Amino acid sequence: MTPVVVVAAVIERDGSYLLTLRPDGTHLAGLWEFPGGKVHESETHAEALRREIFEELDAVVRVGELVHTVTHVYMERTVELFFYKCDLDGEAKPMMGQEMRWVAKDELSTLPFPEADLALITTLAR
Repeated sequence: MTPVVVVAAVIERDGSYLLTLRPDGTHLAGLWEFPGGKVHESETHAEALRREIFEELDAVVRVGELVHTVTHVYMERTVELFFYKCDLDGEAKPMMGQEMRWVAKDELSTLPFPEADLALITTLAR
C-alpha cells in the first residue's frame, strides 16, 4: 500500500495550539488534528501546507522547521505525516464547516487525536 503523504501545521500562540476537528464523513472523523492535508504530486511540503491552510482556514502561514515525522498504518490506509512548526499571519477562520479551537498545551492530552499524532502530543504537552 503506497503511503498517503500528509503535512500538518503546528501553530502555537501564547502557549496554545491551533487545532481543527475532522468532520463527519471523513477518515478519522471526530478526532482533533493539526490543520493540513495531503501533498499533491507536484507540490513541496511547504507549498502544500500553505495551500491547505489557506483553503481550510483562510489564512497564510510561514512554514518553519520540521518538528516531527511518523509513518502510521491504519486499517484503511498508510499515512506518512510531516509536522512543521508554522507561524500564522492574521487570524484563522474555519472555511469548511469544521470546528476550530486554540488548545493550551496542558489540555492537549485530554482530546481525542488520531493514533499517528500521539507521540507528538506527548512531546508538546511536556
